Amino acid sequence: MNIPDNCHSLTKIIATLGPASANKEMVTELIRTGVSVFRINFSHGEFESFGMMKQLVREVSDSLGRHVGVMGDLSGPKVRIGKVVEGGVKLEHGQCVQFVKGTVLTDDSMDPLVFSTTCPEVLDEIQVGEQILLDDGNVRLRCVARDGNGDDTVVVAEAEVAAVLSSAKGVNLPDTDLSLPALTEYDLQCLKFVVENDFDFVSLSFVRNADDIRLIKDHLRSMGARPPRSEAPRDGEVSSFAYYGSRRFIPIIAKIEKPQAITELEAIVSEADVVMVARGDLGVEMDLAQVPVIQKQIISECNNQGKPVIVATQMLQSMIDSPTATRAEVSDVANAIIDGADAIMLSGETAVGKWPVEAVKIFRRVGMRTHEHRLSDPGSWSLPAKPRASKYRTMALARGVCAVLQDLDAPMVAIWSSHGGGASYLSQLRLPLPTVAFSADRTALRRMSIMYGIWPMYKDLPDDTITFLKDLDALLLEHNWVNDGDPIVIVLGQPFGRPGLTNDLRIHYVGDVIDTL
Repeated sequence: MNIPDNCHSLTKIIATLGPASANKEMVTELIRTGVSVFRINFSHGEFESFGMMKQLVREVSDSLGRHVGVMGDLSGPKVRIGKVVEGGVKLEHGQCVQFVKGTVLTDDSMDPLVFSTTCPEVLDEIQVGEQILLDDGNVRLRCVARDGNGDDTVVVAEAEVAAVLSSAKGVNLPDTDLSLPALTEYDLQCLKFVVENDFDFVSLSFVRNADDIRLIKDHLRSMGARPPRSEAPRDGEVSSFAYYGSRRFIPIIAKIEKPQAITELEAIVSEADVVMVARGDLGVEMDLAQVPVIQKQIISECNNQGKPVIVATQMLQSMIDSPTATRAEVSDVANAIIDGADAIMLSGETAVGKWPVEAVKIFRRVGMRTHEHRLSDPGSWSLPAKPRASKYRTMALARGVCAVLQDLDAPMVAIWSSHGGGASYLSQLRLPLPTVAFSADRTALRRMSIMYGIWPMYKDLPDDTITFLKDLDALLLEHNWVNDGDPIVIVLGQPFGRPGLTNDLRIHYVGDVIDTL
């Protein structure tokens, strides 16, 4: 089996939009290079710019005939220090500073230095001996005393390293059991914006347990963007993408970046629609040496439950300034793919970096070479360990595809997937070759944009199977994805195109279409 040279990587590529990429020319080039989903980070910018970016992606993807997803990334309860004078203030090793609930402008004339925070209520929960990490963990302090209560609470901390601090640096409290709400008031405004502007995905930051996912589901239901609880999937149905079809339904991406989430991982994966390994804050709040192991643990649990999983943060960090990646970064990307990630994500590399397109090209090249390696090792194909949907015929057919491909030198699989269900089951099997998924539902096609190995393509519902096969041959030959006579494994339903009815697996040879069934 050979992946066609003009195909994109089976592992999907997500790119973050920002000043370096939020223009028509750059979005066009990024999509052509291989981006399947764009992330809009609500931590930076205004609603007007968020709306313009989303609309830009829609217009460009429509013009290119692609089905590109748009993810709205909620900020979550991120704690930051308050305002600091321009140029910042210097901390010396061993120096004691204070954190207070009031609003202050920190400057060097203070003795001791006094800082405010964007979430003053966290000061009630920090205890003596606990760490206070600032600026992505680059500045380490430890609480040595507490004073006062209520609005007069003061937390005294000793700096363990010398550093310069400026405004709005992040605060991480890895030892503190915080009771902050999963959704801030700003998050709720953003969630309303996501619903009103028809985003394809919404990601929830700093997920701690499955209740956080249930909370955002309830808010989406109240906004008409999730069906009522009474319409929840039947027991064992893992594909919420498929179950709801084109109805108002926004999939939730749970970002794992808190130590508390690791102990609740199985329940979180079960409740979420998609999971993201967000290594930024995770690497701050936990020992860095644990992060690679935890990444593998999260990916494995998602694969086992048949849930899409994204690996993110600093994958090509050096390419913010450099036109090439480091050897270590390339190995990191390849290992995430080998571990079973559905998608890999670029953050600052495409949002503010100097080489957005080059970064996507690196992702694509590493993905292609890594998947070529998988082709030479059929034993690396894995099945979900907890395939709760396996008792339904769609998963049974998907497993049949896996078995057929072991003996057939096919270049790809094709499926008619009205709502994305069949596509999601094939994606779960991590086949080492592409699956072209056809649907007449553009919403469903955009949801498929995040699924491993799935190439979503729009097609009006054919009258019958013969028409579909003829059109399929013409399209695949037009794109030079196959040669005349190549075998294609096809999954569809009879009667053709009826949602929820996938019952037919066949081997079709390109150009060999008979006029009767």
